[in-house]
Amino acid sequence: MIIICFSAFIFSGCQSTFLSQKDASNEKHQISSSIPVRADTLYHYQIISPDGLPISLIDMADGVKDKDVVLVGEWHTHPAVHLFQAQLMAALADRNPKLVLSMEQFSRPDQTVIDRYLEGEIGEQALLSQTAAWPNYRSDYRPLVDIARQRGLTVLAANTTKTIVRCLAEHGPDIIKKMPAEQQKYVARELDTTDGPYKAKFLARMGGDQSDALEGLYAAQVAWDETMAETITEHLTFHPGSQIMHVAGSFHVEGGLGIASRILRRDATLTTALIVPSSVLNPVSGDAKSYRLLISPLPERVVSGEENLSSGASSHTRLPERCPY
Repeated sequence: MIIICFSAFIFSGCQSTFLSQKDASNEKHQISSSIPVRADTLYHYQIISPDGLPISLIDMADGVKDKDVVLVGEWHTHPAVHLFQAQLMAALADRNPKLVLSMEQFSRPDQTVIDRYLEGEIGEQALLSQTAAWPNYRSDYRPLVDIARQRGLTVLAANTTKTIVRCLAEHGPDIIKKMPAEQQKYVARELDTTDGPYKAKFLARMGGDQSDALEGLYAAQVAWDETMAETITEHLTFHPGSQIMHVAGSFHVEGGLGIASRILRRDATLTTALIVPSSVLNPVSGDAKSYRLLISPLPERVVSGEENLSSGASSHTRLPERCPY
């Protein structure tokens, strides 16, 4: 997506991305006036409260400012979602200077490199070459990390690694015990893969067949959720007073079944807010737990079987890497 001066102007129509204390009285007017009433394009969104009412960004920020964790679900690469994330993060940082950005898009081994980047010891080229940053970092996640860099905020590399996920998908949870201790610290100590609503939802999404292969894939899915939840709760334990805004794929956030349930299993005293995207063409009904972000749907990736075959042939040119353990 095209990002126009994100590092300097997060809010369209505002004179400054980061509002100072003296501008606080004008913040509500500035942000509210920049929020479209309809999600007309891929750059527009509308926020719906848990009560089913349209609200402004400023109203949402005020509504979640006292939550320990704000979980922001996303449709990866959607321009409006990533614009919203940057605007929300700036608004939350205005309300709590101890805001922390937690990201699915970086894994635990990346933490040292991210810290060096935020401290100004290395540039963005080194950040991207020395981490497992997602390929859409520059367009979609750079604005978030840049807000953290400018404000002196912490960024958490919250996720587990691709190697661990691959091994879990192939062999199931028992493979973790066979990994070196250095690798084991990159995944949550506890992986709950027992039956429940989240597992039922995952299996239904995958076709409903509870095969051994799908059990492995579910273990991989759980590793993402558990590791992100563990990263978040451990940071809050050692940094009281912080608020964490975590960005992750929508499935991890929907209904509080993924990351949120695992956060609360670790610490039932923590409070969470959930934000999930929803298509304006087929908006889901709200629930008491979630804010909804109404957005226009992305274009269909494929519209015919021939395209699927062509894409499949291209994507399987190289055999996938196998689990090394």
